[in-house]
Amino acid sequence: MGEMSSDDMAHAFTDIPLLTGWSFRQTDKTDDEWLPVKTLPSTVHQDLIDNKKLEDPFIGFNEIKAEWVGTKSWTYRTTFETPSIPSGANVVLAFDGLDTFAHVRLNGKTILRSDNMFLPYRVDVSHSLGSNKTQILEVEFDSALLKAREIRAQHPEHKFVGFNGDPARMGVRKAQYHWSWDWGPFLMCAGIWRPLTIQVYTARIADVRIDQVLTKDYRNASANVAVELEGQIHVALDVEVSVSLNGKQVAKSWGIARHNNTRTCNLQLQDIELWMPNGYGRQTLYDVEVKLVSEGGHVIHTVSKRIGFRNVELVQQPDKHGKSFYFRINGVDIFCGGSCWIPSDSFLTNVTPARLRSWIELMVPANQTMIRVWGGGIYEEDAFYDACDELGILVWQDFMFGCGNYPTWPAMLKSIEAEAAANVRRLRHRPCLAIFAGNNEDYQVQEQCGLTYNYDDQNEQNWLKTDFPARYIYESLLPRVMSKELPSVPYHPGSPWGDGKISSDPTVGDMHQWNVWHGTQEKYQIFDSLGGRFNSEFGMEAFPHIATIKSFVENEEDLYPQSYVMDFHNKADGHERRIATYLVENVRTATSLEAYIHLTQLIQCEALMFGYRGWRKQWGDERHCGGALVWQLNDCWPVTSWSICDYYLRRKPAYYAMARVLAPLAIGVRREHHDWSVTHAREPQTQGWELWAVSSVLEDQVVDIELRFVSVKFGKDIRDKITKRRIKLTANGTTNIMTGYVDNFKDEPHVLAARMWVDGKLVARDTDWPQPLKYLPFPERGVKVEVKEDAMHVSAQRPVKCLVFEERQGCHLTDSAIDVVPGDDQVITVRGLQKGDKPLGWTYLGAGEQ
Repeated sequence: MGEMSSDDMAHAFTDIPLLTGWSFRQTDKTDDEWLPVKTLPSTVHQDLIDNKKLEDPFIGFNEIKAEWVGTKSWTYRTTFETPSIPSGANVVLAFDGLDTFAHVRLNGKTILRSDNMFLPYRVDVSHSLGSNKTQILEVEFDSALLKAREIRAQHPEHKFVGFNGDPARMGVRKAQYHWSWDWGPFLMCAGIWRPLTIQVYTARIADVRIDQVLTKDYRNASANVAVELEGQIHVALDVEVSVSLNGKQVAKSWGIARHNNTRTCNLQLQDIELWMPNGYGRQTLYDVEVKLVSEGGHVIHTVSKRIGFRNVELVQQPDKHGKSFYFRINGVDIFCGGSCWIPSDSFLTNVTPARLRSWIELMVPANQTMIRVWGGGIYEEDAFYDACDELGILVWQDFMFGCGNYPTWPAMLKSIEAEAAANVRRLRHRPCLAIFAGNNEDYQVQEQCGLTYNYDDQNEQNWLKTDFPARYIYESLLPRVMSKELPSVPYHPGSPWGDGKISSDPTVGDMHQWNVWHGTQEKYQIFDSLGGRFNSEFGMEAFPHIATIKSFVENEEDLYPQSYVMDFHNKADGHERRIATYLVENVRTATSLEAYIHLTQLIQCEALMFGYRGWRKQWGDERHCGGALVWQLNDCWPVTSWSICDYYLRRKPAYYAMARVLAPLAIGVRREHHDWSVTHAREPQTQGWELWAVSSVLEDQVVDIELRFVSVKFGKDIRDKITKRRIKLTANGTTNIMTGYVDNFKDEPHVLAARMWVDGKLVARDTDWPQPLKYLPFPERGVKVEVKEDAMHVSAQRPVKCLVFEERQGCHLTDSAIDVVPGDDQVITVRGLQKGDKPLGWTYLGAGEQ
């Protein structure tokens, strides 16, 4: 192509960010000065903090001091120079995200009134700029809290009921966690929370849709590309589509079909490289570039997307357990061990792409394959999905409905449909997407609040007349959007959802198992027996690390477990009783803060281990359990919660326990569980044990196995070890190795210690301890940690439970929260520790008894 002509240059698409030069003030205080905004996107709370008008709500009790912000209206203002506008060109203000009730004025005239935080808005201002050289843009945000209460009062016909936050939140399309949750603060944000640009163009690429079809052998693929154009569309405009791998073009468009404002083509690709989840193969990504070409053959607009060739299936078939629920990617059954995700900050605009990537990077060494984007937050940033695409993390994507009975008046349904379509379109090309779910726990609200639900009534219009009209959203509106925009990805009406049965049915669909911690507060040792076909929520709280606690506790005298500020930074109902219950049932309690932190973290570590270990074992039993997603990976502020990594990305011990259980090859050993609270101690109990191995490797593996019986008190083997050699493990399944019996009361308390080797290399360990741990003494363990360069060599003279290393900023450990038995030294590699730094601190259960 030759040089672009001046006419082509004039008609090229231009995108001008409007992110600087902004100021803001409280709307009703017209005599107040305008305060500067560092940059957009922003939120009013952070802007007030930057101007020293608000104390950090994450510290101490400052959250309470910040509540007034959410009750006020705020106005943002900037000026910009009128761009060069070719004759006949469109000029559009593109708002990617306004939170939430925004009144936008250009030169004093209203150009937009928005009411949906999740919906991008495009406003054509071609005829609104006038002849002024300088344009004045103002965005006024009403209080979402007060507007929500007004809306609720206007609709007495609707039952606003649900869990968490002000019930009025359900009438507003805004991140629901802003109304507070049982892990997050009450901070009602407002602001321009995603980029704002001014776009000038004669024609542009408005949307690119890529539908891929793989051959049955997964070797070849076709990509059907549909390009939607906008502006002055005429026959002379052409579209070029190319596909590249690692910078090398592998396919180019041919036979472009024109129809009104769309251009379509089909590309055939041979010998493709597949995209596979973490642990199952490579994450090969192809670049698709779409160019809009002018009459003179020059590119006037380009859009690029990255895709991965993969086929996703949600397998739901009748079997001996009920009806299966698991994912199959490119013909491979995937056990989806992973986590649930909440927004990573109360102030969304403080989250950088690098920080989002750091969160997803944590999942890879932890052998996690899936993350669930929870329905009370947001449709995440592109950087989040970029990281999932690149690192092989499957995404379970909820639509943004959480724990409520959502209304369905006509304007609301119209807004929801536009929101759903816009966000599915934005995300649909991404290989990480495994499923969209209609909501989080809204069917549980229906059940617990006694709302009407007659599954046999399939008349959609009848649903709108009941006191649970949101059924129409989840079983009619959203499925239609998915069928139109992304039919290749499974849709599930809710989480949890059991095919129209009760949402807690363990035989079908997914379930949220909260009878450990919440509900009946079952003992975590039986976690696996409480699961279903796919356990998409479960968890156990633990305190964050001491450094995180010190970040929000201002006074030294408040550094004790039951201080007011410590309780304030735990939003879970009844957390005092629940934490205390699981502590006193299982361990000898402590009063010093650091010892208490370790105990709560140990309980979380043990609880999640018992759940994951047992559910992964069930994977090999005709896919009895298809996956488990812990609640939750992360926090949105420094807090005690169910997270396995705290607000500052410091990993709790449970993170490491999950990593070991979800490893490609893992071994498991456990005693038969006896409920010690009802067992008569005078009657000897014969206790069985079982030993098994699990594999996500797709070929059979040959392993050697060892099982020891080690005295807790003396550290010596109380009987001969059992050795099994050349055992063939079932590929992508479970291998039951052996069972046995031990007389629990005649023999002294002992640890079952299992190890597994492949070709002489130790690949897995597991231990099983007498329960509860509080009955065991732990003095004089003889622990030794020797630091040699970047490694810590750990040994013990007697069995050690949950040896945890300090989580220091910038340091990364290959393991922690380990059990150690005599004769089995372990080596922990440390990355990020600088020469001259103090060695990492460490502790273990009973360390204070020395």
